[in-house]
Amino acid sequence: MIYGVIGVTIWTSNIDNMLPFYRDIMKLPLHSNHGDFVAFKFKGFRLNLGLHDKVNGPNSDPFRIMINLGVTDISEEYSRLSKKGVVFMRIPEKEDWGGWVSTFCDPDGNILQLIQI
Repeated sequence: MIYGVIGVTIWTSNIDNMLPFYRDIMKLPLHSNHGDFVAFKFKGFRLNLGLHDKVNGPNSDPFRIMINLGVTDISEEYSRLSKKGVVFMRIPEKEDWGGWVSTFCDPDGNILQLIQI
């Protein structure tokens, strides 16, 4: 029986470009770094970056998957990331369901969202 999602891996051809973005700009909690595979860990969930020989260049279909990152203060995180050069395609906006959402891309063009519930 499947009990939940325990991790997501973003495969890339340029881990040297992706790692500083997630570690230094996003400030995700680094769990392990094996050079070609990096894991960030949050309360039993892992977001991984992996070097893959079948992946070439940026994501050509960035809307296929979207990673949602929970934040406690979306305005503060939006401001912090903007100052680090992250370009947002959607500034923080309140949704009809009551939460807040803001959208941006990583260096490979993968779409991420900040979500404050």
